[in-house]
Amino acid sequence: MLDIKFIRENKELIAEATRKKHLNFKVEDLLKVDDERIKLVTSVDDLRRQQNEASGGIATATGDDKAKLIDKIGGVKVDLQKKEEELKGVMKSWQPLMLLVPNIPDVSVPEGADDSANQEVKVWGERPKFNFTPKSHVELMTNLKLADFDRGTKVAGFRGYFLKNEAAELSMALWQYAMSIAIKDGYTPLLAPVIDRPEMFMGTGYLPQGEEDLYKTQDGDYLAGTAEVPTMGYYFDEMIPREHLPIKFVAFSPCYRREAGSHGKDTKGLIRVHEFYKVEQVVLCEASHEESVKYHEQILANAEKIMQDLELPYHVVVNCTGDLGQGQVKKYDIEAWVPAENKYRETHSISYFHDFQTRRSNIRYKEADGKVHFVHSLNGTALASPRILVSILENYQQADGSILIPKVLQPYLGGRTVIK
Repeated sequence: MLDIKFIRENKELIAEATRKKHLNFKVEDLLKVDDERIKLVTSVDDLRRQQNEASGGIATATGDDKAKLIDKIGGVKVDLQKKEEELKGVMKSWQPLMLLVPNIPDVSVPEGADDSANQEVKVWGERPKFNFTPKSHVELMTNLKLADFDRGTKVAGFRGYFLKNEAAELSMALWQYAMSIAIKDGYTPLLAPVIDRPEMFMGTGYLPQGEEDLYKTQDGDYLAGTAEVPTMGYYFDEMIPREHLPIKFVAFSPCYRREAGSHGKDTKGLIRVHEFYKVEQVVLCEASHEESVKYHEQILANAEKIMQDLELPYHVVVNCTGDLGQGQVKKYDIEAWVPAENKYRETHSISYFHDFQTRRSNIRYKEADGKVHFVHSLNGTALASPRILVSILENYQQADGSILIPKVLQPYLGGRTVIK
């Protein structure tokens, strides 16, 4: 959500952001409703002033003067109730439109319609050269009894899976390792609740537009698709002491997504599943573009360190305007090399939002001079599993069908170096 004053003063910028992000929103529709809102707010304020003045005069008035004031209050009260009801009706139109206003992409974001226009900004690591035809992670995991996809589907339905043996151990090792990297960089560790109130999804921007991708409980709550949602909710509707900024969290949680709109895509294996686990970095900082950019790069660096420690070849892309969400100012994706597909696949997304989320969540701080600001928010993947296993298993496979264990994870698996 953006400030309505900013929207009114920069309607061309909003219209351009809408065009660049390929969203269905007309700023003029909002401004038309806002004109009505302003008129009604002015009328309501004026009537309340009249009511207060007349009420104050009754205490000292006598006789006919007092009777006239009482009559006036009665008339003002009727008018006030009418205008307040009209205002409530207008607000029912105004608030949903406000939630549709897109954030403005940074000038460094390339323009494009979809992820095909994302631009590569960094390449790291050497792709493995095999003297054999590399197997897919599905084949590797099935041969080595690292997963059971058939029984996963039987138990959980479409896209269900069981991880077994070293795959289960590797997953837990990866969670611990990713958490340790962020903790060393000053991030506070959290185990975050995954069943969250609708307000938390509204605050982060996953509602109202993204409801089709969420699992909903019978109580009206939702299951989070990322620990970003509950972690941003930690300070929901709070004033943070200025001296506590920046606040840096690294949160772990199971995650759930319906994968709406992905029918027929990645139907086998671990690339696109309904239930998974993430280690997520979340930062709240002062209301400064420079600070947001600084922590955006820091979150990216942490994610890159994990990939480099795992010795996985990857590249970093800056997402184009059409591949940004409604609230994102800028986003990086890290994509790891997948040998069986002979291409990079996304493993991390890292974004900043300025005050788009915190305005919706009412997360503020106060300067020494008493001025109140909405904090800026950022988030980014530290590690998403089991998707990361795809690149690990395929890049580390050997000619005999075995898989080497990345050196950095070997201590978590009792010193073992290979999966046979």
